[in-house]
Amino acid sequence: MAEVRDIYRFLDRIAPFHTQEDFDNAGFLVGRGDREVEKVLVALDITREVVEEAARWGAELIVAHHPVIFDPVRSVTDETLTGRVLLELAENKIAAICAHTNLDAAHGGVNGCLARALELSEIGQLRQAGVDERGRPYGIGRTGTAHRPGLSAAQYAAFVKEKLGSACVRFVDGGRTVEKVAVGGGACGSMLEDAHAQGCDTFVTADLKYNQFLDARALGLNLLDAGHFPTENVVCAPLAQRLAREFPQAEVMVSQVHREVYSNA
Repeated sequence: MAEVRDIYRFLDRIAPFHTQEDFDNAGFLVGRGDREVEKVLVALDITREVVEEAARWGAELIVAHHPVIFDPVRSVTDETLTGRVLLELAENKIAAICAHTNLDAAHGGVNGCLARALELSEIGQLRQAGVDERGRPYGIGRTGTAHRPGLSAAQYAAFVKEKLGSACVRFVDGGRTVEKVAVGGGACGSMLEDAHAQGCDTFVTADLKYNQFLDARALGLNLLDAGHFPTENVVCAPLAQRLAREFPQAEVMVSQVHREVYSNA
């Protein structure tokens, strides 16, 4: 039977934790390393609803993308949102491993899954940060050729919305048809210049600010905000499949209760 520490080591192989950004807090964050694991729940976030789902199902471990502990925690009580989640994890003896920016950057991680979800071909790095111990390049973002070159920005926004199940896609038309696309799962608006420098005419990301849309239009770049959850949740099912293959004695399931947090009127 696999233990929590075994699953951590596997995740460290496919998305080395030392490659996470300096601000991040990815890793083995809650629980006991020697806890035997029969059921693993995979989710983008560890919310109280996700913990309750894991407890009902009998999971010993949650593997998530966003860290359940991000800012320093000075107390663990039921008087804070983070404290309540941590208490429920501990009281139900559920461990938590969170692979965040290391999984964003890894080969086959968030951005690779996003590129595949949007049917890009000739996939390359948007911003390469380095090479891991196995010689694989890593870094945030990907580039690729559009599945159907020649679409307008509006047509491509409709395609992205359908493929990712986004509540809405905000976009600015940079005045070019969609040929070469950059993607950045989550909040990657700061990589606008990277997309432009790579010769991309279109950039799909999330959490964009007003001035970034203005900058994109000035650069002649189609810029699409498809939502943080949809652009990152694409990694959950493939990650669950990889865990199931590596640990066939364990049941692995993607959260059924965790969904996009907002709706579009």
